[in-house]
Amino acid sequence: MTSAPAKPIRLEWTWPFVCLNCRRPYSSDHFPYRCPACGGLYDFEGPLLYDPLPRGASRREGLERYRKTLPLPPGAQIISLGEGDTPLLVARVGDDEVHFKCEHLNPTGSFKDRGAAVLVSALAALGVREAVEDSSGNAGASFAAYAARAGIRARVFVPESAAGPKRAQIQAFGADLVPVSGPRSAASDAAQRAAVEGRVYASHAHLPHGLAGMATIAFEIVDQLGGPPGSVVLPVGQGTLLLGLVRGFEAMKAAGKIEEVPQLIGVQAQACAPLWAVARAGGAGLGFVQEGETLAEGIRIRSPLRGDALLEAVRRSGGTWVAVTEAAILEGRSALARLGIYVEPTSAVVWAALAAISDVRRPIVAVLTGSGFKAG
Repeated sequence: MTSAPAKPIRLEWTWPFVCLNCRRPYSSDHFPYRCPACGGLYDFEGPLLYDPLPRGASRREGLERYRKTLPLPPGAQIISLGEGDTPLLVARVGDDEVHFKCEHLNPTGSFKDRGAAVLVSALAALGVREAVEDSSGNAGASFAAYAARAGIRARVFVPESAAGPKRAQIQAFGADLVPVSGPRSAASDAAQRAAVEGRVYASHAHLPHGLAGMATIAFEIVDQLGGPPGSVVLPVGQGTLLLGLVRGFEAMKAAGKIEEVPQLIGVQAQACAPLWAVARAGGAGLGFVQEGETLAEGIRIRSPLRGDALLEAVRRSGGTWVAVTEAAILEGRSALARLGIYVEPTSAVVWAALAAISDVRRPIVAVLTGSGFKAG
């Protein structure tokens, strides 16, 4: 695989990102995943805009309805596979009524499709023809699908332990699949080495583009509930889903659509629960955290890139962190299946968390992130 053509398209438009460290703006001449000057992460310079099109105003709904929220140049094509507008199903869980946001019903079977649609659309707007990504499976499958849709050649680095169906899905979309021995972090290291060699690294974790796609989940939840949720329970690994939801709810609050951001309940597997550990014991808690084996492979991240932002977002919302056992994950997957909802183990962590939390605001929304068809 050769590097992406060095023919960036100059746009009369400024990307709405700055380096969190040195505050330099994002370059429009190439596609860096970190600040070339200081190595810092990029993020949105300001809040997202909530200004949706009326229902029926566009030929397509989904992300197209929230075009003004997305960090894309005017006239840029949104690379879409029909993501978004996922159902919100209600079920009784113990003494509570819970609304399950079914992100596992997106086109490739995971919530990652919303972020991939935005990120790949940005790549296409700059004329990028080849790019690399790393993933435990879902993000890689999503990136491979949207890259195929855009005519971009993809190479995806995954841990050798990644579920077989996810690996097959990545290859089916025509991407070059590169299994990497060792833990999940080894796949990320391999992708970054490819970036050093000159390839475009379209990292869903490093780059902020996809956060706007995740924000549309918050928009839809409020529309579907007919008002804001009191709390949102969700799996957290790198945390792009949680940060995207926060940005979405904050945008709606700024627009006067809701009065406050809901409580955020971040859920991790006990085998790899760095954010839960730090929230409970401070920085010292991280010393006891391993990148242990877990059925919830999608959240097996020992060092989330935006960990401080995730901890602050949950604290500010009045929420909390929960860590669940492997047995509880299996029990949750079975319990959801008995409700007719078939999800992978990473999604099932929310079930055990629902039983563990108290003093949460209602209505309660739980986000189901990946399809059961993708589990090995």
